[in-house]
Amino acid sequence: MLNKVILHIDMDAFFAAVEQRDDPSLRGQPVVVGADPKKGSGRGVVSTCSYEARVFGLHSAMPISQAYRLCPKAVFLPPDFRKYKEASQQVFSILERYTPEIEPISIDEAFCDITGSYHFHQTPVGTAQKIKDDIRREIGLAASIGLAPVKMVAKIASDVSKPDGLIEVKPGEVQSFLAPLPVERLWGVGKKAKAQLNGQAIYTIGDLAAVPRLDAVKRLGDYGLHLHDLANGIDARSVSVDEVVKSVSHEHTFEVDESNSEVVLKVLHVLSQKVSRRLRKEELKGKTITLKVRLEDFQTFTRAKTIDLRTNFADTIYANAQTLFTSFFKKGMKIRLIGVRVSHFDEVYVTESLFVDPKDEKKEGIHRALDKLKDRFGEGTIHWGA
Repeated sequence: MLNKVILHIDMDAFFAAVEQRDDPSLRGQPVVVGADPKKGSGRGVVSTCSYEARVFGLHSAMPISQAYRLCPKAVFLPPDFRKYKEASQQVFSILERYTPEIEPISIDEAFCDITGSYHFHQTPVGTAQKIKDDIRREIGLAASIGLAPVKMVAKIASDVSKPDGLIEVKPGEVQSFLAPLPVERLWGVGKKAKAQLNGQAIYTIGDLAAVPRLDAVKRLGDYGLHLHDLANGIDARSVSVDEVVKSVSHEHTFEVDESNSEVVLKVLHVLSQKVSRRLRKEELKGKTITLKVRLEDFQTFTRAKTIDLRTNFADTIYANAQTLFTSFFKKGMKIRLIGVRVSHFDEVYVTESLFVDPKDEKKEGIHRALDKLKDRFGEGTIHWGA
C-alpha cells in the first residue's frame, strides 16, 4: 500500500458554493442551505453552509432553528438538487480525465487512485493541482485535496487542508503527520470512543499509536486493534471503483412534534411508497427494512427487520415499517422525524426462488404502471391506499 498514491477530493461548502457562484450578491455573505428557518421555529437541519457562516459556529446537520439563532442575518436558501447534481457530474467528468479508478463517496466527495496515471503530470502534487485548476476554471468552484499512500490519511489530509487546500503526505511522513492530530480524526472515533480514549489519557493519534498493540486490544477489544492500525497509518482498504448504492431512504420532519401515532403512520405510508419507487428506478430490491425515529429531544433510534425475500413493493415495505414503529412507539412520545430505509440489495432480476408467484408478477405490473403515471403527471397523481 505504501507504493499507492491515493487522492481524496472534497468540494468546499459545496451547496453553498454553487449558490454563491450563481448569485454574485451572495459572495462574502453567510449562506445556509437547508430547511426554512421560519425565524427560529423551523424544524429541519442545515444541509451545508458557507465558510462565512461557519465563523458564527454553524455547521452541517445543525438544527436550522439553532443556526438562525446563531446567525439570523445569514441568507437561508432551500436546496436546489438539480443544480448540485449538474455541478457534481461536471466535477466527476474532470476526475475521469486523470484516472478511471474513482470511488464516489457522496455528491461532492471521492477517492481516486492515481498510482498509474500521475506520471502524465510528473508528480502527484502536479496532478492534484491540475485537477483543482480545472475545477476552478471550468466550474467556478473550489476543492480541497489530500494525497497519501492510504485512504484514511488522504481523507484526513484533505480535511486539514480546507478550504481550497492541497496537502501531500508521503510514505515516510505518515506517522509524523498523524501524531499531533486529535484522536477523533480517526475513522470510527465518535463522541463515545473519544471520551473512552481521553479517559485513558489518549488525546492524540500519536498517543494511541504509542500504546503497545496488545494493550490496545485489552483496553478497547478487537476494535482497539483496528484503531491502533489506523493510528499507525495502516489502512488496507483500496479505492473501490464500482459505484454501489448501499441503501435507499426517505425521511420527514414534522412541523410540530407529533404524538398521534396514526398521523405518523400515514406519513410512514407515503415514505414507503417513495422508497419503493426509487428502488425500482435503481433496479434494486432489498431484504432489510429500517425504521428511523427522532424524538423531540433529538434522541434518534433505529429499528430494523430482515425479511426472507428481497422486495421493492410499497405494501411490503410499509407493513414491516409499521410493525417496527408499533412495537417502538409508547404513549406520550413526541416524534420529530420519521424515516424508512431499505438495504441489503441484490440485482432486481436475481431470482431467489425457482417459482415466481403470479400474485407478485401482477403486483410488479401495478407498481410499474403507477410509476409511469407519476413520471408523466407528477408525484401526487396517485397513491396506494393505506
